[in-house]
Amino acid sequence: MCLAAPAPPAPATAAQAVAMVHAGLGWLATADAAGLGTAGQAGCLRGLEQAESVLTAARAQVLRVFDAQGGYEDDGHGSARSWLRSQTRVTRGAADGAIGWIRRLAAHPAVAAALAAAEISQSWARQICDWSDLLPEDTRADADQVLLAAAAGGADLADLAALAEEMRSWCARPDTDGDDGFAGRRLWLDTTFGGAGTVHGDLTPACAAALTAVLDALGKRAGPEDLRSASERRHDALEEACRRLIAAGCLPGRGGQPTQILLHLTLERLRGLPGASNAEAAWAGAVAGPGADCDATIIPIVTGHIDPILLDQLALTLLATAGPSPAGPGTPAQPGHTARTGDAAPTGDRGDTEQPGSLAPAGGTGPAHQRALRAAREIILAAAADLLSGPGGLAAYLRTGTAGGLAASASLPLDVGAATETIPAHLRRAVTTRDRRCRFPGCTQPPAACEVHHITPRARGGPTKLTNLLLLCTFHHLIAVHRWGWSITLHPDATVTATSPDHSKTLHSHSPPAHAA
Repeated sequence: MCLAAPAPPAPATAAQAVAMVHAGLGWLATADAAGLGTAGQAGCLRGLEQAESVLTAARAQVLRVFDAQGGYEDDGHGSARSWLRSQTRVTRGAADGAIGWIRRLAAHPAVAAALAAAEISQSWARQICDWSDLLPEDTRADADQVLLAAAAGGADLADLAALAEEMRSWCARPDTDGDDGFAGRRLWLDTTFGGAGTVHGDLTPACAAALTAVLDALGKRAGPEDLRSASERRHDALEEACRRLIAAGCLPGRGGQPTQILLHLTLERLRGLPGASNAEAAWAGAVAGPGADCDATIIPIVTGHIDPILLDQLALTLLATAGPSPAGPGTPAQPGHTARTGDAAPTGDRGDTEQPGSLAPAGGTGPAHQRALRAAREIILAAAADLLSGPGGLAAYLRTGTAGGLAASASLPLDVGAATETIPAHLRRAVTTRDRRCRFPGCTQPPAACEVHHITPRARGGPTKLTNLLLLCTFHHLIAVHRWGWSITLHPDATVTATSPDHSKTLHSHSPPAHAA
């Protein structure tokens, strides 16, 4: 059971205290939670939340002293923040949060005491501090006491918010500095593995109001088939807003171009593709997300890397071409046959100007020299594809400068294809004229909010023609169809049927649209 128990003996040192924390949490992490029963599980969850409160207060207390004494300098760091990221292996956001608690609790000692006594949760403590910070400085301590007392008396968060707003109306003074949070505005976008990201920051009231209006407008449920949570809808609304802004051509430096996929292929990968546009479409969808290849401009970029092992083999082969070979003078020797200085020059060649075992000197024009050049060209042309598509990541190694000569050159794009629209303009206009709105049954999003969808995917050989295309809004296109697996059928009379992934639900569209005027 995870219920109240006698307090264990107090630790004598900080090391003992940390060891006791590890031991207790380690036991809970490996315990049979199912065997605790619901009462025991509830007790554990309450206790762990209280432990989180105490942990926040303890960490802030130790970190405050550590920072003040410059303890981070002993490990060669310039700040407590960088020390935390390096020594405790936390993200930048977590390090910023820990530093933020130092400042927050230093300004709100009553909240610090409540956290240390496990009288309030960490999240409620943060909220109380944020509310108090909106009040004049000389009233914040009293406000903290009032809010903490109300929380201890059973008030919920909405009650505390109303009380904080009432205190603010009492204590508010004329705004003489015009500070609306503009000076403290900030936004962080941290990208993580696979290109995923986290966003956090402080917005001005104007920015928060604008963002709220956008999320409210674009984050509504799209229909009964829309099973997204509120947070998922807000995420998708933000992505949709950015996508519309990009497509509108309002961003500088983009020349009004719609969304593009820069399709990077190594020459080795390109040579291994099964062929045609199906493989390209499948890879584009894998890179940019399901459905992205339906309605985006795709620009192929082919890159290559030097294979140093093959380069050495070519160098040996080139040297061997000047020596005797079974195929005759000047003919490329077999790999592994290396001509050495001192070998006899082929009979009839210009032995007076060419050194045995090497190519003709610069400016040579004799038959042996020409044969050697022709042989070198044939060797290089035959092995060029393998040479330029060596092991992935080799270019980074070459750029370190550890390889000398020509091999130290930076990796460069081998080919950049022209921007090619997946849907030609005339077909896009025809689809828009025919459909006039998102064709998912029940959806009324206008064409400006829609993308052209391939009913039979391009990756499976679906053609880009009018009978295989229809308008879908970004939710029904990228999420309902390409993420959740809904299927769309366009009937000859232009009506549409949508079928859920498990075939348990079928939705039918309205009657066929009227003919365009």
